[in-house]
Amino acid sequence: MNDDMPDFSQGLQPIRWIAWAQRKAGDDWIRARDLSHEQAFVLGYLEKNPGSIQRDIAEVSRTSAASVSSLLQGLERRGLVERRSEAGDERRKRVFATVAGVELIAGFADAMIAADETLLAPLDEDERATLHTLLTTITTALPQPTRP
Repeated sequence: MNDDMPDFSQGLQPIRWIAWAQRKAGDDWIRARDLSHEQAFVLGYLEKNPGSIQRDIAEVSRTSAASVSSLLQGLERRGLVERRSEAGDERRKRVFATVAGVELIAGFADAMIAADETLLAPLDEDERATLHTLLTTITTALPQPTRP
């Protein structure tokens, strides 16, 4: 075996390889749109939660308000988000993804489904069903992700 290639023949290494391939597909899709992970996440969040306040975005992205402010400024310069003042309170701004922002991230879910199909291509339907059953058994025993 080539010394540069990791040994995926034992333990859970194949799961790590699959996770890496999925992550790379997502990375490639995001980079092709000249976005960072954080920017893509915020656009997706704002598409589902229009009018969020900066503090909410900081909480859900688990980052600081200052970092979110900088990130939003970059997205604003590109015309991908807009901040609007609330009536009677110029200091409190609601954040919205623009049509251009929503269009830029449209298709991410489809791209990830296509990546999964590529990963699962070597398996027939019975093997896919078996894999799904085994992975479901594993994931039901894991702690479930929590939302902030």
